[in-house]
Parts: sequence; C-alpha cells; structure tokens
Amino acid sequence: MNDWLTMLTDASQMFLFLAFELSVLFLVISAGVSLIRQKIPDTKIQAMLGARKGKGYFISAALGALTPFCSCSTIPMLRGLLSAKAGFGPTLTFLFVSPLLNPIIVGLMWATFGWQVTVLYAVIAAGVSVLASMLLDMLGFERHVIDPKEAKQSSCGTGCSTTTQEPASVSATACCSSNAIKSIKPLKAQTSCCTAQPDEAASTLSCCADGTAALTQAPAIPTAFAKARIDAWQQFKDVFPYLLLGVLIGSFIYGFIPAEWIAAHAGADNP
Repeated sequence: MNDWLTMLTDASQMFLFLAFELSVLFLVISAGVSLIRQKIPDTKIQAMLGARKGKGYFISAALGALTPFCSCSTIPMLRGLLSAKAGFGPTLTFLFVSPLLNPIIVGLMWATFGWQVTVLYAVIAAGVSVLASMLLDMLGFERHVIDPKEAKQSSCGTGCSTTTQEPASVSATACCSSNAIKSIKPLKAQTSCCTAQPDEAASTLSCCADGTAALTQAPAIPTAFAKARIDAWQQFKDVFPYLLLGVLIGSFIYGFIPAEWIAAHAGADNP
C-alpha cells in the first residue's frame, strides 16, 4: 500500500511540475513566434522555405537543430510556419529534426559516446527527417493539416451574409454608401463586408443581413506585444487538452513503471 502511495505521489508531483513548466514554455515561445512573424513578412519565409526549393529542407533542418526545443515547444514554431504558408515539406523537416537534434542532445551525446557516434546520429536523424518530409509532401499529406488561419475566423465574420445579431464591422467607404454616415438609414451593402481592417479609431459601419447599417467606432489596433499575448493565449487554449494528456502519460510512466523494468526490456541482450 505504501509503495502505491509513493508512486502516486511521485506521479502527481511530476504531473504538476511538467504541466506548469510546459505551459509557461509554450506561452513564452508562442508569444516570441508571434513577435517574429510581425517583423518578418510571410513572403520572406515562403522564399526561404518554399516547398519546391531544395534549400528549404536544409534550412529547416538547420533551424530545427539549432533551436533547443522539445516536441511540445516545437508546436508554436510549427503553427507559425504553417500560418506563413511555408513549404509543407520543409515545415515537416523542422518538426522532425527539432526534438531529435538540438544543442542539448548533441552535447550530451558527444560527452557520453564521443564525436563519431554523435556525427553518425546527426546524419541519420537529419537524413531520415528530410526523406520522410519529402515523401509525405509528395503523397499530398498537406490536405490533412488544418490551416491555423482558417481554423479561427476573423472578427468580421462571413461578410454581409452574417446574421442581424452578429454584424460585420467594415470600413464606412467599403460596404455602404457614405450617406449612411450622416443618416444611418437602412442600406443594402454594395461590396463584401470583409474587405480590409479599419484604421485605428476610424468610424466604421456595421452591415447586417437585413441591410441595416449602424455607425460604430473601430477598436484600437493592439500593439505588437498585446497581439503576441493574444495569439499565444489562443494557441495555448487550443493545445492545452493535448498537452495535459501527454503530461498525464509521461507522469504515469515516471511514477508507476520502475526503471528496472524498462532496463530489463530494453537491455543490450533483449532483441
């Protein structure tokens, strides 16, 4: 009974520690990726990591090897690359290489097994990651990936076809005639309600499905850090259930599966 209580205590402590540590790590990295994407245009990322450019795979492999991330903290970077429309193959290469090759793993292997084994491991890990990424790209596995931009619709909804209760906020000159600014009369929309985001503190016109219009004040555009905080929190909410599931499995292994059992089944004399 005492042994079970000890194992349960160890597993619970590990669960709380990992849940807190990985949550903080995920939020910090997500915010950092958001700040980087606000500074670097998507076109530049696409040019570097294009799907049809062989150099994109090598750049992704080098980026994955240089970032000291675990699998969990790789996800924010992966979502950022997907949102920037980087090549699917190079994006997968980063996903595969990042947890397999990083300065911490390379340093530990070098100190433990020597440089020959470390170089061999690095070549095999990078080579298999690149080949697997190319294969999945050729097989069209990109169709199974949900675009982060499409998963969350913009605040402007689906345009003038939205319901009366959920008007789409648009520029006063983009949707309804300028007379609505003065008279606020029911007017039919002339173009799509989902054009461009309004300027900061600009007057906007809310166009509804029944053709009514109402003059409103556009919200202020958030600062770079505010936007990074919002993006990080949204991503964290999406990933949190899966993060907890992974932490639960890891904590169970840590607390209830003895190291001796693992050594016995993964020993040098066991096929």
